[in-house]
Amino acid sequence: MELVFLKSLVIILCISAIIVFVLGRLKISSIVGFLIAGVIVGPHGAHLISDVKDVELFAEIGVILLMFTIGLEFSLKNLLKLRRSIFGGGLVQIVLTIAVVVLLISLFVKHSLHVAIFEGFLISLSSTAIVMKILMEKSEIYSPHGRMSVGMLIFQDLCIVPFMLLIPVLAGNGGSAGDVVITMLKAALVVGIVLFASIWAVPRILHEVVSTRSRELFFMTIILLCLGTALVTSMFGLSLALGAFLAGIVISESEYAAQAISDILPFKESFTGLFFISVGMLLNLSFLRSHIWTISGIVIVIIFIKIITAALSASIAGQSLQNSIHTGFYLSQVGEFSFILAVAGKTSGLITDEIYQLFLAASVLTMIATPFVINISSPAAVWFISRSLFNRLKRIRRIEEREPVPAKRAGHVIITGFGINGRNLAKVLKEMDIPYVVLEMNNNTVRKMKKKLEPIYYGDGTSIEILQKLGVQSARVLVIAISDAPATRRIVQIARKENPDIHIIVRTRYVAEVDHLTELGANEVIPEEFETSVEIFSRVLHHYNTPKNVISEHIENIRKDCYSVLRGVALPQKGITERQELLEGMETETYLIRDTSGAAGLSLRELNIRVETGATVIAVKRKDTVHHNPSAGFVLKEGDILLFIGKKEDIDRAVEYVDLKIKSDL
Repeated sequence: MELVFLKSLVIILCISAIIVFVLGRLKISSIVGFLIAGVIVGPHGAHLISDVKDVELFAEIGVILLMFTIGLEFSLKNLLKLRRSIFGGGLVQIVLTIAVVVLLISLFVKHSLHVAIFEGFLISLSSTAIVMKILMEKSEIYSPHGRMSVGMLIFQDLCIVPFMLLIPVLAGNGGSAGDVVITMLKAALVVGIVLFASIWAVPRILHEVVSTRSRELFFMTIILLCLGTALVTSMFGLSLALGAFLAGIVISESEYAAQAISDILPFKESFTGLFFISVGMLLNLSFLRSHIWTISGIVIVIIFIKIITAALSASIAGQSLQNSIHTGFYLSQVGEFSFILAVAGKTSGLITDEIYQLFLAASVLTMIATPFVINISSPAAVWFISRSLFNRLKRIRRIEEREPVPAKRAGHVIITGFGINGRNLAKVLKEMDIPYVVLEMNNNTVRKMKKKLEPIYYGDGTSIEILQKLGVQSARVLVIAISDAPATRRIVQIARKENPDIHIIVRTRYVAEVDHLTELGANEVIPEEFETSVEIFSRVLHHYNTPKNVISEHIENIRKDCYSVLRGVALPQKGITERQELLEGMETETYLIRDTSGAAGLSLRELNIRVETGATVIAVKRKDTVHHNPSAGFVLKEGDILLFIGKKEDIDRAVEYVDLKIKSDL
């Protein structure tokens, strides 16, 4: 028996590795690879594995670990911030989806009301595992549409309890509203106990475990908290995944969350892949071939319904139209917990075997389509909101928000996006008394910043009307600091067309986007990954006491190369330690005299650095010799390293002065 299981596991890993590798070269999500691998090796594909139960246990563990790590990324404070998404957007999405499904099925399929409601249950749920994984891979879990998606998914997981309890009621096999209420109260009590533990019990337990300095004990305790909480919540009717998520929330409140994530992450990735493979195994290829047109129609209808209902729900919960459409695309698939409901519904006689097979095939296909659907969400959102109908809706919404029109400005800065970059820029502009205006799509941020008297307004930068009201025609600088690439491109196009003279600075995530944004009209494009690399290598060189002008030269050369691949920078074999040796704790800086320098051959008296800048040369290192307090007649040579001392502004002035002196001499 053990050999059979081991053989199945080897087959799964081998086929999955090959498919994921091939699809990775084609830039296709690994989720699609795992699902396709499941279809191939499963009982309805190549029959390499005949029993899905061989991997179901690992698949369940994969979902538990995935939700646990997501919970670790959150905190109780962050979860409370999602209450509007959970109980506002989530509730509306469930109710609206069920209502639309019931209406369509009653009109076109002629199923009974009880069956239609149950089918509404099945379609209303989305895949927590797929959406969460993609959000984490794209680093969008804290974006507005990411937070809304997470909130709705949490509410959907909570709804599994009443859905399961209502199956006997819908099937006419007993059950009552009282049973549902009692079970829900028990579930609420369990959630309350778990959250209370995050404040009191778990931090103390972890503190005692860590004090033993046993990594094995710490790892076992983390696993015990994860699986134990999932087991307890499942005993009270909640899903294992929700229990694991709550366990992650509990540990996230302690200072040991980072270590827990590093210990769990390798196992999570492996087991989560097995979950997607087990889902792919459910797809019956022969049934799919014989009902291909029916199933294709069902898939299209499901995706369309879920995009519309989720987008409307997010909009009702306060999201912008663009973020609402994003959310709709992310939640466009059927969830894994719908499979559990479907089995229970078939067992109770609510649906026939044929309906079950149709639902199963359509659901797996919506999951396979999810990465592709999400990839087109940004351009689709931009396209949708550019339509006249959506423009009218935006105007109506702006009236409802009662957002005052900003006063006319000229020569000001427009900041699009009020994240960390936008806030820091606004702070500096305010200190420098430079006029600016901020555009932000998070209404909570707008409301909060308005109270602090920030010139911030709610709106979508892809709208010509919004940019015109912010004075884009007369603005001097436009700074775009948002994470939505298609929206960024659209804003650049509009701004350049409206004001050919405006200076556009764009923050983007990847270097690959620089050329395209520049072609569209951006004057400067600053990719995060590039600037992070520049900051890292400059600090490394600074730690080795590399002269400031040498560091600046490397940075300038890289930027001149249009953000191409970072070239290797040769570090000195021995650290230059003048500052530590000479004046520890003082403000100092070094400067290298190069072979092209006009300073070579000049004396310190001729340079007259102290009078011109306020900084003093207190030492010169020539090869292995340090000349302390050099005289005014000391003549500089190529390769000398000057050591300046003085106030920071004096030193900066000295470096700039020597540079200018050199250039003028040249």
